Amino acid sequence: MSKFEQLRDYLKSQTATELVLSNEQIEELIGFALPRAAQRASWWDSTRAPEEKMPQREACLEAGYTATRLPDGTGVRFRRIKAERHRRPY
Repeated sequence: MSKFEQLRDYLKSQTATELVLSNEQIEELIGFALPRAAQRASWWDSTRAPEEKMPQREACLEAGYTATRLPDGTGVRFRRIKAERHRRPY
């Protein structure tokens, strides 16, 4: 069980293609304070070092979102991963 499953479940329930949550909103969802490392952009970046499995990144990806820390460090922007479109055979 991941410490970030509440974040994953929240994101799964969203229909927006993009949303921003403040650090405080994330902490309220997960039920504990984010670690100091969450202030680093790399901690959230779902596309950086994909071979490095981190629970917060995995929760976002499982929900269908990528995560990027806001430049001012006050929150995180979540963007829905675009599904590949399949071409119709002619």
